[in-house]
Amino acid sequence: MGPGEKVRVVVVDDIAETRENIRKLLQFENDFEVVGVARTGREGIEIVKETKPDVVIMDINMPDMDGITATETIRRNLPYTQIVILSVQGDPNYMRRAMLAGARDFLVKPPPVDDLVSAIRRAGKMAHDERAKAPSRAAVAGTGSLSSVSPLVTGGKVIVVYSPKGGTGCTTVAVNLAMALHNDETPVIIVDGNLQFGDIAVFLNEQGRNSIADLAPRVDELDPDIIEEVAITHAPSGAKILSSPSRPENAEGVTGEQFLKILNYLRRLYSYIVVDTSSILTDPTLAAIDASDLVILITNQDIPSIKNSRLFLDLAEILKINRKRILFVMNRFDRRIGITPEKVGDSFKHAIAAVLPLEERVVIPSVNRGRPFILDDKSRPISRAVLSLAEVVRQRISELAEAESQGENIVGMTMGRFAKR
Repeated sequence: MGPGEKVRVVVVDDIAETRENIRKLLQFENDFEVVGVARTGREGIEIVKETKPDVVIMDINMPDMDGITATETIRRNLPYTQIVILSVQGDPNYMRRAMLAGARDFLVKPPPVDDLVSAIRRAGKMAHDERAKAPSRAAVAGTGSLSSVSPLVTGGKVIVVYSPKGGTGCTTVAVNLAMALHNDETPVIIVDGNLQFGDIAVFLNEQGRNSIADLAPRVDELDPDIIEEVAITHAPSGAKILSSPSRPENAEGVTGEQFLKILNYLRRLYSYIVVDTSSILTDPTLAAIDASDLVILITNQDIPSIKNSRLFLDLAEILKINRKRILFVMNRFDRRIGITPEKVGDSFKHAIAAVLPLEERVVIPSVNRGRPFILDDKSRPISRAVLSLAEVVRQRISELAEAESQGENIVGMTMGRFAKR
């Protein structure tokens, strides 16, 4: 922030005493200016439209519209405005939903004064920085260069490709699915979440000096230029690549919390974030699964692969992962083997959503050349299967978003009725 610049703040909370306390508190900070207060989520959205603040202090529980829904709306309309969520509950699920909605920070009520002031100051700096970079982003995008910074988007979807058994073809599926999803309107970044022995860059015949390990220490100061500096552009497609560290020992420098923050920031820049993961449930892998909008669970027709997939589905129940968020996919399907997708789906009570045929003569040369097969010939059975999988992914994400929206509307209506009593 420049000298003399103030962080413009709006406070949204349904409790008058809380609004007034925060307003008085911020008056003691010379670099803050409260430009508006609101009692409800909808009122907050209107005031934010009028005042265009840098930061919104948002209560999570309000009668007409919860703070998470209001946050999504504000971030969609004003992507540079940063949201700091306040909640009486420190439930990790609330925190996850808030971050997925685009919140910059999450504090439990009543927050320590120093924590609240620091959160507002960090969010304000990000808001000022992103506004300042807006002209340069527009100029770069206008050049038509494949290496230009992606325009800011909101609500990007994290798609995790996972198998509890190694060697099932996760990386092949992740790379070709990313190519199928990527276009000018829906930019994609492929993230190599196999931090020790990832192969995404090799599969795409790319090599870069930087990796996720270079972002980890900077997760609280990410901006589009930092991402551009670290990510690799896949020249044939224009998709971006965030590669794993070049040396396995460097993977230890990336924590699950840092990986989660990176994925959530990437939602602002890309429509789809496709994450390839290791079969071992490391902290970063668990963070990716937790952050995901969709998990593509890969199995083959061999018994160990099927057994491990069952174990993961059982674990998903314990982790309270909605089964609808899991797309079960059978890769390398060979009709000569009697284990069919239908039998596996019936046995697990979880249908196989897509089947990718065994085509070693296509896949292995593609991997060795570092060129996804879907870029060369979309008429092959394996390419058609990947394109079908991409459509299933889009449809499932749309269904989940609609279901969540309807659920929030029902909750909002119910809370509204209680408020009137």
